Amino acid sequence: MKVGILSGGGDAPGINAVIRAVVRKAIDRYGYEVIGIKDGWRGLLEGEVVSLDRDAVSGILPRGGSILGTSRTNPFKREGGPELILGNIRKLGIDALIAIGGDDTLGVAQKLYEMGLPCVGVPKTIDNDLACTDYTFGFNTAVSIATEALDRVHTTAEAHHRAMIIEVMGRHAGWIALEAGLAGGADCILIPEIAFDIEEICGYIKRRKMRGKNFSIVVVAEGAKPKGGEEVVYGTGVDEFGHVRLGGIGYFLGKEIERRTGLETRVVVLGHVQRGGSPTAFDRILATRLGIAAIDLVKEGKFGRMVALRGNEIVSVLLKEAVGKPKLVDPRLYEMASVFFG
Repeated sequence: MKVGILSGGGDAPGINAVIRAVVRKAIDRYGYEVIGIKDGWRGLLEGEVVSLDRDAVSGILPRGGSILGTSRTNPFKREGGPELILGNIRKLGIDALIAIGGDDTLGVAQKLYEMGLPCVGVPKTIDNDLACTDYTFGFNTAVSIATEALDRVHTTAEAHHRAMIIEVMGRHAGWIALEAGLAGGADCILIPEIAFDIEEICGYIKRRKMRGKNFSIVVVAEGAKPKGGEEVVYGTGVDEFGHVRLGGIGYFLGKEIERRTGLETRVVVLGHVQRGGSPTAFDRILATRLGIAAIDLVKEGKFGRMVALRGNEIVSVLLKEAVGKPKLVDPRLYEMASVFFG
């Protein structure tokens, strides 16, 4: 059997660990041939592939990014794109496909499965907002990086008596902001699920000042928005999945907080730093387990499914149940975090 594998969407620490696990078990245990598809769905549109053997995946476990590259290509936005992909699959002799990605990439996989492509999904998003899985690999790394940034910002904020705004990733869901904010002792956490009141935030900062705390740390997800307002966007364009490029909510908050409280304010936008570098041990292990489970599903002929983490068990769920509805922050967790605001 010949198995294809691709990674689509944004990169996340742990992709290479998935690829390594798939290749090692496919070759060593099942005697399969593995074909790597370059740059996500674009590679199947253009026929860009590479053979993956044991040597190709040697040493990639601790590496961030993806040895196959990635892109936000949507074949359903190209005329004849899905048919071209299915045709190239036949030409390449690929019997099954493993797609590593988030909601967009796996949404394409589900549509192609309905058109006859035997495929399996592996959940990948640092935002941890994919349904039907407790955690996605890359999230733990992103939270660890954001938490370290909070620890470092805390000392300079205290020394200079400033309000520090830390903007983290999170388009629709505030999981990174919530967990990093809790771990890093933030004085306020703002997430996309709950519109914020700027006066309430300033109230937290003023109350801290009355207690002799002349600095504050605010963590905000990039998709957070003020009550009655809209997302702050970086530009007017959208990608092939219709997503605007977010960015700037931190600076909006910084200006408003400084104007309303008189406290000197600085903004730190972590951006792609959260995606880069080596995955944590947790993400390496989770990605490895998911990769092994994915190739096992191929062996069992269980297509149209996604591997997932439930508790401490790796299970599989229907792709159609995992895509199209983001997993949002539990309001009870946010209520717990709010105990520490101000």
